Amino acid sequence: MIKIGELKRVFSPVRHENLRELLRYSAREFAGNDAFILKKKKGKEVSYEHISFAAFYERVNQLGTALLLRGMQGKRIAIIGKNREEWVESYFAVLGGLGICVPLDKGLPYEELESSLARSYADVLIFDPAHKEQVEALKAAGTTKVSQYICMDETEGYLSIPQLRKEGENAGRADFEKYLNLPIDAKATSIILFTSGTTSMAKAVMLSHYNIVENVYAALLCEDIRPGDVNMAFLPYHHTFGSTGQIVMLAAGVVTTYCDGLKYLQKNIVEYKVSVFFCVPLLIESIYKKIMLTVKKEGLEKKVHFGLKVSGLLMKLGIDVRRKLFKQILDQLGGNIRFVISGASAIDPEAIEGFNRFGITAVQGYGMTEASPILAAENHWERRPGSIGKAIPGVELAIDQPDADGVGELIARGPNVMAGYYENPEETEKTLAGGWLHTGDLAYVDKDGYVFICGRKKNVIVLKNGKNVYPEEIELLISNLPYVEENMVFGQPRHDDGDEKDLAICAKIVYKPDYMEETIGLSSVEEIESQIRRDIDAINQQLPTYKQIFRLVITDQPMIKTTTGKVKRYEEAKNL
Repeated sequence: MIKIGELKRVFSPVRHENLRELLRYSAREFAGNDAFILKKKKGKEVSYEHISFAAFYERVNQLGTALLLRGMQGKRIAIIGKNREEWVESYFAVLGGLGICVPLDKGLPYEELESSLARSYADVLIFDPAHKEQVEALKAAGTTKVSQYICMDETEGYLSIPQLRKEGENAGRADFEKYLNLPIDAKATSIILFTSGTTSMAKAVMLSHYNIVENVYAALLCEDIRPGDVNMAFLPYHHTFGSTGQIVMLAAGVVTTYCDGLKYLQKNIVEYKVSVFFCVPLLIESIYKKIMLTVKKEGLEKKVHFGLKVSGLLMKLGIDVRRKLFKQILDQLGGNIRFVISGASAIDPEAIEGFNRFGITAVQGYGMTEASPILAAENHWERRPGSIGKAIPGVELAIDQPDADGVGELIARGPNVMAGYYENPEETEKTLAGGWLHTGDLAYVDKDGYVFICGRKKNVIVLKNGKNVYPEEIELLISNLPYVEENMVFGQPRHDDGDEKDLAICAKIVYKPDYMEETIGLSSVEEIESQIRRDIDAINQQLPTYKQIFRLVITDQPMIKTTTGKVKRYEEAKNL
């Protein structure tokens, strides 16, 4: 076993006992500051609602009091909907001592939503109006324990959050105090969260207040998040990266805003003068590509190249003029962005380094639902391109059973690790074997203690000569081709005799027809396939022989994916 060091502690945040105490602290410490800025549209008129930290705390307590008075103490309360203030309000109200919260993926099809509610034994469902049709079907079917449905907006025939908030506001002081003083067992299961995948297969992770607040504390010990920063909540709240990230923002006194939709991404970042956010790699890569496309269109390539040379030399002398030199580029993003954390999957090193060269600190983090979720990260002071950084404070990381190249399974333990999988002792025992969380990811550590992920243990392709090929490594190279929508690398028998040990490296590539036609000028399938094969031949030249792509599947049809956008490798490979 190879042990891994942790990131430096560079800040001194407050450590909280539970989520209620965290919210109480932020309401006191940042009382009049904006916690949320909400855009309101009425016809062509646009206005903005500013909700302070003190007001948000009051909203949570009003909602929680009303739920308590309606007999919801000890209940399991599920939440489904897009990112919005009412989602966060509901989450904190439930976790204020009422019961167990069950965040659900807003993209679940009806059957999986029904299964999730049944498997979690949810009593109550809080939903946004977009899910009204599914709610009507659930009520008609009567196949779950849910007996109460609450809409986030005022909706005929349903209790609503505004209505409940009013009930809480009008409640007697004794009832309000009763809610505020409900007992909270910080180490008991308070959240049941389904991992990605079809719900019949998905595991239900059991998390506690302690898991979450310890993860928030560790993040704030090492990441440069400041009171008054403006965050845009891109990551869905039903993911721990999204919900824990939001709690980090609340704990640090950061303003939260919301995006109107991906096509308005850049406009919204400028509109709200966003300075920090957590996101997935696709977002950073997309923003970086747009920036570089603008640079090319405006003929600024030579100027930017010269600026990068100058800033690089000055940085070696301890002089940082990046934000002045590249002001024109930064202004495309509102001029305020200074810190971005990417997680969920590997990011293209060119994109993340591009951000850093322009003066935006962009770092990569790593985690999983079972760890609330952050296990490792880079920060402003400790970065290495391609790595996931080091263990966050309080978390132990190690490489289990490393091979001759130092590659083995990444395992972890710490206060943020789950209690186990709900009603699944077999998987719990397997995943938490020996007191360590087995991540299922293969990794190695460099001489300075930085961790590099090679790929999923279950995805590794073992060739006849004993060599290991990590598909994710090759997929990253393919994804750099500008017309690639998505791709998957896998192993298939090299010959028709079906020898399962004699595998060839294969790739399925989904291309963007519009890009091919409008940017490259190719429209026929033959021309497109020929171009892709030429580009793959060029990639093969960069790879050792045993890693080279032997067979290609080319299509413009999307792959089978989970609701989180991850390709279902087994199903895809089975159909090829």
